[in-house]
Amino acid sequence: MNLSNRFAYRAKVNQFLVSQEDEILGQLTNQHKFRQLEQQQINSWRRQIRELKQTLAGFPDATLLLEFEIPRIGKRVDGILILNGSILVLEYKVGAKTYDATSIDQAYDYALDLKNFHKASHHLTIVPVLIATDAPSKSPILEIGVDGIASPLLANSDNLLTVLNLLSTALPKVGLDAEAWINSTYHPTPTIVEAAQALYKGHKVEEISRSDAGAINLTKTCSHVSRVIDDAKVNNKKVICLITGTAGAGKSLAGLNIATERMRYLENEHAVFLSGNGPLVAVLREALVQDQLAENEFLPKEERIKRKPAEQKASAFIQNIHHFRDDNLASNEAPVEKVVIFDEAQRAWNKEQTSSFMKRKRGQDNFSMSEPDFLLSVMNRHKDWCVVVCLIGGGQEINTGEAGITEWITALKENYQDWEIHFSDEIFKSDYALSREWLEDQGPLKLHIEPDLNLSVSLRSFRAEKLSTFISAVISGDAIRAREIKGHLTNYPIYLTRDLEKAKDQLRQWARGSERIGLVASSNAIRLKPSGIFVKGEIDPTLWFLKGKSDIRSSHYLEDVATEFDVQGLEIDWVGVCWDANFRVEDGKWITYNFSGSKWQSVHDIEKQKYIANSYRVLLTRGRQGIVIFVPEGDDSDPTRQKTFYDQTYEFLKHCGINNIQC
Repeated sequence: MNLSNRFAYRAKVNQFLVSQEDEILGQLTNQHKFRQLEQQQINSWRRQIRELKQTLAGFPDATLLLEFEIPRIGKRVDGILILNGSILVLEYKVGAKTYDATSIDQAYDYALDLKNFHKASHHLTIVPVLIATDAPSKSPILEIGVDGIASPLLANSDNLLTVLNLLSTALPKVGLDAEAWINSTYHPTPTIVEAAQALYKGHKVEEISRSDAGAINLTKTCSHVSRVIDDAKVNNKKVICLITGTAGAGKSLAGLNIATERMRYLENEHAVFLSGNGPLVAVLREALVQDQLAENEFLPKEERIKRKPAEQKASAFIQNIHHFRDDNLASNEAPVEKVVIFDEAQRAWNKEQTSSFMKRKRGQDNFSMSEPDFLLSVMNRHKDWCVVVCLIGGGQEINTGEAGITEWITALKENYQDWEIHFSDEIFKSDYALSREWLEDQGPLKLHIEPDLNLSVSLRSFRAEKLSTFISAVISGDAIRAREIKGHLTNYPIYLTRDLEKAKDQLRQWARGSERIGLVASSNAIRLKPSGIFVKGEIDPTLWFLKGKSDIRSSHYLEDVATEFDVQGLEIDWVGVCWDANFRVEDGKWITYNFSGSKWQSVHDIEKQKYIANSYRVLLTRGRQGIVIFVPEGDDSDPTRQKTFYDQTYEFLKHCGINNIQC
């Protein structure tokens, strides 16, 4: 993606100075995405243009871009000034009398986004400047981080020239071709929340994803599934596509993209994104609602949407798979949906878990189907065609009764042999617990092996594509392999500490702008309570993930801890992983425990052992930019927190190449 069409106005400053105000204003107005503009916006632009004409007279060779789009964030920065080879991000708050924290973070976010995702900006100095026109003057202090991003400078109408003169003098003069900078590629890596918002608005997946190998992989996967859907529709086929992928490789992004594409162009298909992950559904829906409501301020009164219709619209796009199941229990009719995308399909329940739930919660005494079997039976009600897309993460089963991929294959083999099954041979790797021999033993199935149905490159963290491989080595107990991989994670900080306050301080130091920080822990990390971490205190995921720094219910406060059930499928920028004795190293091996009553009890059941290990795998793969791991010191006076419970784990993590916090 290049930026050539992502600004409303562009000119060398000497040209800008002699251009007519109405001409510049006309270009800004024509590029505005809303049909009607408030007079307040037009007046703000007029004042901004006039003041910039006065202020920039001494910098005729600089290049000015106005209303410059930041694609991943979905916002426009008021101005970019390319000055002596540095990038100045100008964010205007016309009429503002204070430098409020939200506006400072906004300017910082724009600078961070360019640094991280715009190729030509990776090695440049970027300075965010917040211009609150009517605020008191502040003495500018230039502080540039190790990555070349300056802390935001604060200016008003009177001293903006002083700030620009400081930057012109203090910043090194670097040769930079403005045309090349503008046309350089932009490789965004959105969070799943940002991706859902962008796709929901009509953006294409290519616009909001990187253009390297990972994004090419993602595009191929989505295109392949789209072709399968077209073929099924034309030839009256019933098809299941199994999309596999490493943690953070973009499975949910692919699913959301498929759902929006088929909704937008072929609405009679009624494609829907289904997830049994309650927190993920709640967070995505609320984010979509908030995004819709935020646009009301730009719309005429008669076009503004109210919360209830916004919620209904979001709920039709992203549904809880259990609600979908219950709705179809009450009817034998084919559902309206012809294309369904099941997120985290490996977590669907087996027959025992489903039957138990149906008996206890739904009064269905004779229900004897696994969740995959029932969901396939619902889609099989269609007389002509349908497509089921299963998004499958390896090693992601974290709860009792989660069946994995074999339950889907078993259901197809026993009841739906006329269905085509499309998948990649990556599904035979150990993380998915499906052997080639077992599959071949299932008899005559319509198997189609398609390489494009595996997502192999992590898109979650733009800093570390090898993170999931490193975490897999840690969880498997292979310290030598983990240390080797850790050597390649040069841009992804992972630190270790025995002091929770140091962990919190590190997270706060890392975060800039509105980057999100938070603490996570295993749902059975009961003995972290003496450290002030109470996993039994349930959080509201929509508040924890979406509220800002000033809300005590948000992750930023580092008071409420999220468990693997709260965070699976979601991510934040900087994560503090709090480690308890339910997953500990003894004599060089991982041993699993469950805290019951007042003591730790060994877990012997292999499935339950897997769930505990996977819970830590999930926790360790939530951070987009970095992790700090807190392992308590323990207390020998407390039999449930003996030092030996934690010391060997701490030493093992050190042997994996994770260093202590240096602060």
